[in-house]
Amino acid sequence: MLRLAAGVTVLWFLWRELGAAPFEDGLRAVNWQGVVAAATLTALTTICSAWRWRVVAHALGTDISLPRATGAYYRSLFLNSVLPGGILGDVHRAVTQGRRAGDVAQGVRAVGWERLCGQVIQAVMTAVVLLTLPSPVRPALPYVLAGIAGVIGCVALVVSVAARLGRSRPARAARTIATDLRRDLLVRGVWPQVTLASVLVVAGHTATFVIAARIAGSTAPLGELIALLMVVQIAAGIPLNIGGWGPREGAAAWAFAAAGLGAANGVTVSTLYAVLMLAAVTPGAGLLMKDAVRRRRGREHPGKRSGPDPAPTRTRNPAWREAGRLVP
Repeated sequence: MLRLAAGVTVLWFLWRELGAAPFEDGLRAVNWQGVVAAATLTALTTICSAWRWRVVAHALGTDISLPRATGAYYRSLFLNSVLPGGILGDVHRAVTQGRRAGDVAQGVRAVGWERLCGQVIQAVMTAVVLLTLPSPVRPALPYVLAGIAGVIGCVALVVSVAARLGRSRPARAARTIATDLRRDLLVRGVWPQVTLASVLVVAGHTATFVIAARIAGSTAPLGELIALLMVVQIAAGIPLNIGGWGPREGAAAWAFAAAGLGAANGVTVSTLYAVLMLAAVTPGAGLLMKDAVRRRRGREHPGKRSGPDPAPTRTRNPAWREAGRLVP
C-alpha cells in the first residue's frame, strides 16, 4: 500500500501542477521507429542482464543457461512494468529459478545480488557522468557522494558487528553476505563480467532514453541530456511506483525543470520512454502466456508433458503465492 500510495501521490502532484497534456504528448509521440529501436536495444540489454544473472548464479553454485535466463528476464521485466512496486517480476524470477534448482533461498540470493550489483554499478556510472558533464545536480554531488559513502561505511560496520553475534539470525545473515562477497562475487572471473554486463545494460537503457527524448522533441545538448537521463534512471529504480510510474516521472520533471528545459518536457520524455519500454518487453507477456498454457495442459493431461520436463519443486504452491510471501 505504501508503494502504491507513493506512486499515486507523485503522479497526482504532477497532474495537478502540469495537467494531463505532458502525458498525452508522450503517448502521441510514439512511432514505429521508436518502438523498433527500443525493442532492439532492450533485447541487447536483456541478454546482458541475463548474462550478469547467470554469472552471479554460477558463482553461488547454480547453473542456468543463457537462453533460459534471457527468457526468465523478459518475464520479470514485463511483470515489473505492469505490477506495483517494480520488483515483483524479480521475485517471481528468483522463486521460479530457485524452485527449478531445488533451493529457493539460493535463487533469491542470486537475483538479489544480481540486481544489487547492477544498481551499484549504475550509481557509480551516474556519479562519474555527473562529475564530468554539466547538470543541475553537479554542485551538490560531492555532498551526496559523501553521504552515500557514510551510509556504506555504516552498513559495512553493522554487517561486520552482526557477523560476530553468535548463532542469531542477523549473525547468520551477515556471515552469508560476507561469504558471498568474499568467496563468490569479489573474485577474479566474476566481478569483471558483472561489471561489463552492467555497463552495457546502463548504456543501452540510456540510449533508449535519449531516443525517447529526441522523438519527443528535446533539443538539449547530448551530454547534458545524458546526465539528466541517468539521474532519472536512478530514480526509476526506487521501488515506490506503479508499474514503473511515479518516481521516474517526478525525477524527470525536476531534472528538466532544473536544467531550464521545462518540467512538462521531462514528463513527456518519461511517458514516451515508459510506453516504448512496455512495447519492448511484450515478449515477456508471450512467454508468461505460454507458461500458463503449458501448466493448463499439464493439469488436463497429467501423463503428457509438452516441452522440457518441469523441474522438481518443494511445494505445490504456485510461484506467485510464494513470491507474495517474500515481498514485504
